[in-house]
Amino acid sequence: MPPLRTALLQSSGRPGSVAGNLATLDEAAGRAAAAGARLLVCPELFLTGYAVGDALPDLAEPADGPGAKAVADICVRHGLAVHYGYPERAGAALFNAAQLIGPEGEVLAAYRKTHLFGAFEQKWFTPGELPVVQAELDGVRIGLLICYDVEFPENVRAHALAGTELLLVPTALMHPYPFVAESVVPVRAFESQMYIAYVNRTGAEGEFEFTGLSCLAAPDGAVRTRAGRGEELLIGEVDPALLSASRTANPYLRDRLPGLYGSLV
Repeated sequence: MPPLRTALLQSSGRPGSVAGNLATLDEAAGRAAAAGARLLVCPELFLTGYAVGDALPDLAEPADGPGAKAVADICVRHGLAVHYGYPERAGAALFNAAQLIGPEGEVLAAYRKTHLFGAFEQKWFTPGELPVVQAELDGVRIGLLICYDVEFPENVRAHALAGTELLLVPTALMHPYPFVAESVVPVRAFESQMYIAYVNRTGAEGEFEFTGLSCLAAPDGAVRTRAGRGEELLIGEVDPALLSASRTANPYLRDRLPGLYGSLV
């Protein structure tokens, strides 16, 4: 199976402007497709911006809302899948959500963040309840988490046990936590033997300063591509052959002793 070429869009877009962020996404999708990418991953809450304060309820939309339809059109025109974050409205509840839309415009997977970080998120959002959401793209099993979720090893291990090969993690990692991107994410990839695409916002936004440092971490613990602090489009490859070899050489998943871990739950 050939590698899945994956693009990571490190950008904060235009907070508060869905139209502006869709234009940024469209342009990035064109560049990613021209580089041979089949998948483009965007940051947390990319559709609207993260630090939008009291405007959040007005910017939120249903999973099948106009933003999703616009992203689907971008996917079809450029012939690649797009994973993007957005605030989802479902009845009276708001969720910090992400969707993976395929190259033919179909929704492949939808996820709601389970572990909410800080006062801002806990004020506005309801926690999701599904820990493992997956989809298939070009023969690769893809899993979805969002930001703070990946900092809990149980979440990533649950994906590994469910067969996830590439974990997509849109994030809004801020100062003073750059060590999460630099150290935690590569360790998660190694200990659970998978690729992790960790895609961050960048620069100042409201009260937050986002760290950038997006990366594609591989199951051997190496970072295949790493962004700096500014706007950037990264291209990396998810290689099923390397994943298979790494899982053979590093048998964490085979050597587990689940009977010893009952106290964890």
